[in-house]
Amino acid sequence: MIKAKKKTLVQCDFDGTITEEDVSFLILDAFGRKDWRKLFKDYQDAKMTVGRFNADAFVSVKADKQKILKLVKEKAKVRPGFPELVDSCRRTGFRFVIVSNGLRFYIEDILRRAGIEGIEVYAAETEFNTDGLKVFHLGPGGMVVDDDVKLVYANSFLAQGYRIIYIGDGTSDFLPARKSQYVFACAATGSLLKQCRTANVDCTPFTDLREVARHIESL
Repeated sequence: MIKAKKKTLVQCDFDGTITEEDVSFLILDAFGRKDWRKLFKDYQDAKMTVGRFNADAFVSVKADKQKILKLVKEKAKVRPGFPELVDSCRRTGFRFVIVSNGLRFYIEDILRRAGIEGIEVYAAETEFNTDGLKVFHLGPGGMVVDDDVKLVYANSFLAQGYRIIYIGDGTSDFLPARKSQYVFACAATGSLLKQCRTANVDCTPFTDLREVARHIESL
């Protein structure tokens, strides 16, 4: 008798993983405050939470939604193999979920233009105001989450009985990756890959998401 696979969820980062660059950085470079990278360094050094970083950096963005999405359309590139990855998850019956520190409105626009529908997206909500963008994250229970958003969702998925396959690229992906059963780390940026190797967390490097799609069908 063939044993059925345990219910599986693929938790995937967005910026730098599904896209080749961090789209929020493109937006901040074009429309944000000049010193936003200093804020980001403070976040990387654990001097501020991701919620605080997003709030302080994006409040300086005065551009409207249409202008921002025009920039995103011109500059953002989807990493090769993303449609194949989604198809692999659907064939195997794996639940595919995007959990991102980025902003929901541009993620959903990129997915729409890529012809990818029906994807669960958990990312920062954005309110457009004339005095800047108000950005905040909501957790699984609908409450505001200020930090470790990806870990909060991973813990929620684990509590629901899922085994997690994690796909990511950056420092913020390490904590949820460490709790996952399988980890794929983007070699192009290397932050997650380096952390996993330093901590002896087993992971598979990739540069093209087709590599991940092929592996997933055998897990």
